[in-house]
Amino acid sequence: MTTADTVIERTPALRTKLPAVGTTIFTVMSALALEKKAVNLGQGFPDFECDPQLVNAVTDAMTRGLNQYPPMTGVPVLREAIAAKLLQLHGRSYDANLEITVTAGATQAIITAILAVVHPGDEVIVLEPCYDSYVPNIELAGGVAVRVPLIPGSFRPDFDKISAAISSKTRAILINSPHNPSATVWTREDMLRLQDILAPTDVLLISDEVYEHMVFDAAQGRAHESAARFPGLAARAFIVSSFGKTYHVTGWKVGYVAAPASLTAEFRKVHQFNVFTVNTPVQYGLASYMANPRPYLDLPAFYQRKRDLFRAGLARTRLKLLPSEGSYFQCVDISGVSDLNEADFCKWLTTEIGVAAIPLSAFYGNGFDQRVVRFCFAKKDETLNLALERLEKL
Repeated sequence: MTTADTVIERTPALRTKLPAVGTTIFTVMSALALEKKAVNLGQGFPDFECDPQLVNAVTDAMTRGLNQYPPMTGVPVLREAIAAKLLQLHGRSYDANLEITVTAGATQAIITAILAVVHPGDEVIVLEPCYDSYVPNIELAGGVAVRVPLIPGSFRPDFDKISAAISSKTRAILINSPHNPSATVWTREDMLRLQDILAPTDVLLISDEVYEHMVFDAAQGRAHESAARFPGLAARAFIVSSFGKTYHVTGWKVGYVAAPASLTAEFRKVHQFNVFTVNTPVQYGLASYMANPRPYLDLPAFYQRKRDLFRAGLARTRLKLLPSEGSYFQCVDISGVSDLNEADFCKWLTTEIGVAAIPLSAFYGNGFDQRVVRFCFAKKDETLNLALERLEKL
């Protein structure tokens, strides 16, 4: 028998569920940027404040006593506002009670959708480069990630490879448009092609549309083509979006999922034990703020101006600009500046030039290096101008 004085502390060893996951390049680069006092354009969130009216709307909800548990699915007034928006923008009618669920951000929405439908051994197609949570989510569900690369250089979907990747084990496919990290946007023709490919299958679609209101060059006919606009896709899709991205409040972690009632029922089974629900006053504040559509309707012009400012400055460097069709990212080819690989270049850029970026290889499972890095331009003009002043040394 041991006593309190003789007991030996021993933490049991664990067999990790995510053996390939370690400290991400995002954490490494942010820490390095802080250490070197670099302008951090690696972080994918704004450094400016949201509209004070939104804060006031949330504060008002708090002072009115709306601070206890809301319904598991989200407060009705917010779900109704989301359904109305989807109908107005995309022409798809969703039942606010049965087909809309408020989530603790888009990341939670994606893992919940995957846990709800993916069984051990099921395959899920992901298109690389992709957001870093996708593959670990699939693995946590016991599924197998089938990686299909977007076409190098253009980052367009390779539908022949997507078709070839579909098997009897395929449970779902994950798509993301506007795309992080490449800033490309799927066209109507792309969505129709995907609809045709999936039509004879039972493959589900998880459509990550968090940058839906950041699509540029509308005068040239470019628009966000939500899966909600295509009946053959909407009928099998979990459509994911984020208030954090749209309203510059990424730290609030509130998003939503729209899906047919049968899919939503399964989603909610997991959601109720995953997070149960989302904080009440923010939901009411968002519902009130959504009564005015101007903030999200004006968002493309807001970010296009920042994109154009940033691109004009980058054009004075030896970095080669890639297209930025949507999101708040700008990718550049570093071949004309350095022989370093992407990760080493980003470390050099942070340390020697004073600007942090993210290597695109971090978004590939095999670390595929194309000599391309990603900047985030969701920053104050003075932040962008300071970064550009330093980058002009290149």
